[in-house]
Amino acid sequence: MRNAPLLAALLTLASLPATGAAARDFRLEDFFAGKSIAVGRFQAINGVDRSFKVRLTGRWNGRTLTLREDFAYADGERDRKTWRFTKTAPGAYTGTREDVVGKAMVKIDGNVARYSYLVDIDPSAKENIVRFHDTLRLMPDGTLLNTAWVSKFGFPVAKVRVDFTRQR
Repeated sequence: MRNAPLLAALLTLASLPATGAAARDFRLEDFFAGKSIAVGRFQAINGVDRSFKVRLTGRWNGRTLTLREDFAYADGERDRKTWRFTKTAPGAYTGTREDVVGKAMVKIDGNVARYSYLVDIDPSAKENIVRFHDTLRLMPDGTLLNTAWVSKFGFPVAKVRVDFTRQR
């Protein structure tokens, strides 16, 4: 096949992370320090379908990003969660939150952050642990898209989409 070297070169280029300032420089503290807002939707296989808005306030102290999330659900419920992401290396963080069991290990590659963590989704009742598999993608327009699959015993049970926008 005469085009094999060209095809191999194109496949190699396609597999490389995106370039550009936003892709090279994506860091949690750069996006989330300060104020941001988000709109999202949680959809589960049991019929639960919840839309929400989130106001976020982030503080970066040079090592740890403290990110307060104030949720307002479409049904009127309100909730507050606080993430604490500690930078462990360039492009790597550990994260904790009051409903997270253990720690989330965050890895950033280019403009994409991935992490997985266990959550007790109803801490007031009998323990109900699920695993979130989050992918945060910094978009060319400067917004951040979070898509997540939620699984229980290894089976997908829900999906989440959240669109974040920094406030200036």
